[in-house]
This record gives sequence, C-alpha cells and structure tokens, in this order.
Amino acid sequence: MAKRDYYEILGVPKNASDDDIKKAYRKLAMKYHPDRNQGEGAKKAEEKFKEAKEAYEMLSDPKKRAAYDQFGHAGVDPNMGGGRGGPGPEGFGGFAEAFGDIFGDIFGNQGGGRRGGGQQVYRGSDLSYATEITLEEAAAGKDTQIRIPSWESCDTCSGTGAKPGTSAKACPGCNGTGTVHLRQGFFSIQQTCPQCRGAGKIIPDPCTTCNGAGKLKKQKTLEVRIPAGIAEGMRIRSVGNGEPGVNGGPPGDLYIEIRIKAHDIFERDGDDLHCSVPVSMTTAALGGSIEVPTLGGKAEIDLPEGTQHGKTFRLRGKGIKGVRSAYPGDLYCHVNVETPVKITDAQRKLLRELDESFKSAGDKHSPNAKSWTDRVKDLFK
Repeated sequence: MAKRDYYEILGVPKNASDDDIKKAYRKLAMKYHPDRNQGEGAKKAEEKFKEAKEAYEMLSDPKKRAAYDQFGHAGVDPNMGGGRGGPGPEGFGGFAEAFGDIFGDIFGNQGGGRRGGGQQVYRGSDLSYATEITLEEAAAGKDTQIRIPSWESCDTCSGTGAKPGTSAKACPGCNGTGTVHLRQGFFSIQQTCPQCRGAGKIIPDPCTTCNGAGKLKKQKTLEVRIPAGIAEGMRIRSVGNGEPGVNGGPPGDLYIEIRIKAHDIFERDGDDLHCSVPVSMTTAALGGSIEVPTLGGKAEIDLPEGTQHGKTFRLRGKGIKGVRSAYPGDLYCHVNVETPVKITDAQRKLLRELDESFKSAGDKHSPNAKSWTDRVKDLFK
C-alpha cells in the first residue's frame, strides 16, 4: 500500500513552518496516544499515532524534509539510499523533543522545568520547623523570633562554585542541557543527566570554601507572628524561606508547626477549656461562693447547698476564641469534692457524731446512696 503524503498526514501545507509542523504533530499525538485510546478502536489509533510519528520524524529534520520535498518517499527510504537517522540524538532529536513536551502535557510536570531549553530548573524543598508555646500565648497570640538554616552565596567564588581563576564547564554527558535522551523501543525517554544531575555543567576545580556548591549554610533569624487562638498542630507558612531552588528555580516554603505545652490547670478542647476545682466536703455540703481561675483573671462560682462531686459549672465566653471562630468558647469547671485527710482525734470524734446525726435522719441526707442501694437489691432478686 502506498504511503500517504507526510504533509497530508499532519494536515499542514508544504510551506508550513517548523512550529506549525510541531503543533500539528502534538495535536495528533495527544489525540491518538495509546494511553488515551483503550479498548475498541485502540489498534486504529495506534496506527495513526505511528503514522503521525513517522511524518514528524521526517519533516522536523531539515535535511530529511528537503530530501522528501525533492524526491518524495524515495528520498527518505533507507532501502532507496535516502536513509533515516540512527538511534542517536541526531536521528530523532526533533521527535524526542516534541514527544517529551507531549508527555508533559498528558502526565503533567513533576516539579522540574527547563530554562530556555537548557538546564533543568527545580523548585527548592519545603522545610518544617516546630515551635512550642504556652496555652496563654496560644490564646492571646505572640510575636516571636526563630532561627532557621539558610543558604548564602559563597564570597570566595561569588556563587559560581568554581575555584577563583577557574570556571565551570558544560557537562560532556548532556552538552550542557541537563538532560539526556534514551531510546527504549518505540519510545524516546528524556531523563536528568546522571553526570551533572541536571545542572548542565561540571566544576573540574571546585571552590575549597563551599566545596563547589556556590553557597554556604548559615543561620538566619525570622520574625514570626503567631495569631491569637491558634491550636495544637496548626502550621504557619512562611513563603520563600525553604531550601533554595536548583539552577535558579524558586525557593521552597517554611512551615512552622505549633506545639502547645501542657498546662498546670486547664485542658483545651477546641475553643473550650476544662479545669478541675477542688472543693472541701463542708463547702460542698453548705454551699457558698468559690473563686476559680480563668485565662483572663479570676471568676466566682456560687455553689448550691449539697453540691455533689463531679458537678460541672459552665462559664460562658471564658474559653479561647479560635483563629476561625466568631466567638470565644466556654470554661467548664468540674467540682472535685475532697475528703479530709490526716484528721485529729477531736475532728474524728466530731465526724462520728455528724455521721450518727445523718443516720438518725434516715435517707434524706443521702438520696444517691439510697437510689444505688435499691438498684443493687433489684439486681440480686
């Protein structure tokens, strides 16, 4: 079967520019790529993909295109003496370049880029820093300073990485591009050059101060504003204070993770606070006003007569106003009735007399005990 005209395959005129040919090929390659055509019709799509690939291989090479324009398919047929490029970069460089671009369109950029078709450019890594603050500081907010590692240009080599009087050279493995192309069967794969690791250059005589890095690791101080109401585990993002990029790429970010010290009195639950309030047995029995702490000072609670252990009192608005909250939370005070310890003989005598007085009055002083005793009797009936 006679081959179709290459210009007809790509859908471009014979006077089409190199950019028009490349755009036409990319459009067809993305449409008929095997990864995008599965099941019924996959075989036909694969044939069209191969056909477009072959057309682009020929027309993207100036010499092959000239031979094709003059002699047609005979001018590029290896059996007719025209010959096709071998497996090296000269034979399919144009195809590999376009195909690499298509892989980027289909599968997305994986963090690396290219600067002007040359060296690989990478964004710097993000850094994480943990700082510990008190509960009071978390509630009110705080301006603080932290010291983090940073990189500064080496003064000895002025950031070149090369020993003074010498200079870096283009990497022989990738000719300064930072990438190499490998042919694996049907595909042309672009990879970071293993010799220069994408830098596109090598330093034969590195600077002794920075060991060829062109930069030195130092410490810098950052001003950090911790917002009021921040909670445990939240992070503050400091843009551009991560590790520097590679080959001029943008720096990463710094994430400051908040950790809150355990408090002696309060426990935080979201925007609410909880605390245990010790109350003497006589105060719980007689009732009265007691003083309780809050983050903003002191408050009072009126205990009713006969307050039981575990009774909870709620103080509205005495909690924490979270960073995303419109109103502050509440403070929950949990009564902890204390039993007297280390009592004297006189106190022991008084307590026995009080106990006898309670018993003589029946169950009216201990309603919970009576209820519990009745439930135990029902259990063993």
